[in-house]
Amino acid sequence: MTNAFSLFSSLKDRIARHEARVATVGLGYVGLPLALTISEAGFPTTGLDLNEARVAAINAGERVISYFPEDRIRNAVAGGRFSATHDRTSLAGVDVILICVPTPLSPRREPDLSYVLRAAESIAEWLQPGQLVVLESTVWPGATATVVKPILESRGLRAGEDFFLAFSPEREDPGNHKFDTRSIPKVVGADDARSRELIDLFYSQIVTKTVPVSSLATAEAVKLAENSFRTVNIALVNEMKVAMEAMGVDVWEVVQAAATKPFGYMPFFPGPGIGGDCIPVSPAYLSWRAKDVGSAMPIVDLARTNNENAPDMIAGRVAVELSKHSRVPVTGARVLILGIAYKKDVEDTRVSPALAILKRLEAMGATCDFHDPYFPVMPLTRDDPDLAGRRSVPLTEEVVAGYDAVLVATDHSLVDYALVARVARLLLDTRNVFAARGLLPPAGRFVKI
Repeated sequence: MTNAFSLFSSLKDRIARHEARVATVGLGYVGLPLALTISEAGFPTTGLDLNEARVAAINAGERVISYFPEDRIRNAVAGGRFSATHDRTSLAGVDVILICVPTPLSPRREPDLSYVLRAAESIAEWLQPGQLVVLESTVWPGATATVVKPILESRGLRAGEDFFLAFSPEREDPGNHKFDTRSIPKVVGADDARSRELIDLFYSQIVTKTVPVSSLATAEAVKLAENSFRTVNIALVNEMKVAMEAMGVDVWEVVQAAATKPFGYMPFFPGPGIGGDCIPVSPAYLSWRAKDVGSAMPIVDLARTNNENAPDMIAGRVAVELSKHSRVPVTGARVLILGIAYKKDVEDTRVSPALAILKRLEAMGATCDFHDPYFPVMPLTRDDPDLAGRRSVPLTEEVVAGYDAVLVATDHSLVDYALVARVARLLLDTRNVFAARGLLPPAGRFVKI
């Protein structure tokens, strides 16, 4: 116990003096913003990623995430407090290790912790006494203690005594200019008092507010609760959209008016479905874990099904509106999809509903192209490898006029919506972008869906 107290005191002192060396494992949309924020707070920080091309681009100061300030990465590297590497031996020389790797769903729609397992195995190989290891990746409650901890302890060191173990759910919102890594409160949890004190102290140097909770499992559950809440409400508003349309009521106007109530209501807006690495994933982890302990989450499961079916419903509406307004069958129709990212103003197509719609329309016999200012060329992705290499078409009057329908799937800011409104033969809007801009075309060729 004396050694454990000595290790704890030494690391606590280094953190308080901003001398603790930090490594983030994974330099994606969570790990890279976190690593930069930590280095900007004064801690020497290394980012570890196995993608050598990404590591090289970061070390060259390239703007690998579009919504970053243009010089943010370049300044961090030039300042000497931040660098990237693909060398796992670097883990031996740091004090705090943050795991920020993907936790997607398997083909069976169940939790896939393979990236976390590989990260934990690499850390275990180089784990040193006195280090603090923090998992940030989304997992089910209990995973840090029952999956990650045994791997880290496999070489003889013990959590809470020889090293320290904590969990802090990531809360990144790519492209959000109001809240960033530093300003979003950070939930921190651990199963022993020393680990909890260390992670609370560490993040209190980085972010404006920490929120300590009693255990690893509680911290893990926080992320699942947040995104399950969003999943249920997104499903609800999309369901309301269909019902209110049948009543002749514009759900967008309803939600905007309801949002003026200063209590008891939070606005959620309809759309073509959910995407990204959080909302489609967290509820599945929560539901899976509930079944594992003999319980169930039927409301969450129903919302998941509703959201997963949304792209098919949109594709079906496109077929209906083509026939209704243009007298064009979906088989052989030419459809232009505006935006293939899962949300506006980011270069991220993970679980994008726009791509699901594109594939469904093509399965129905349509010919689909896309325009997206963030994707001149569709990259190779795990979700949609068959779409790799397809190119964004230019947005000109001649190009737009050549399609039977134009579908707004992602409401990027850098799109000439006035041109589209003026030229499109049939305009289908899933994001309310035209009404919001006062660009409503004639009813005969414009439909909110």
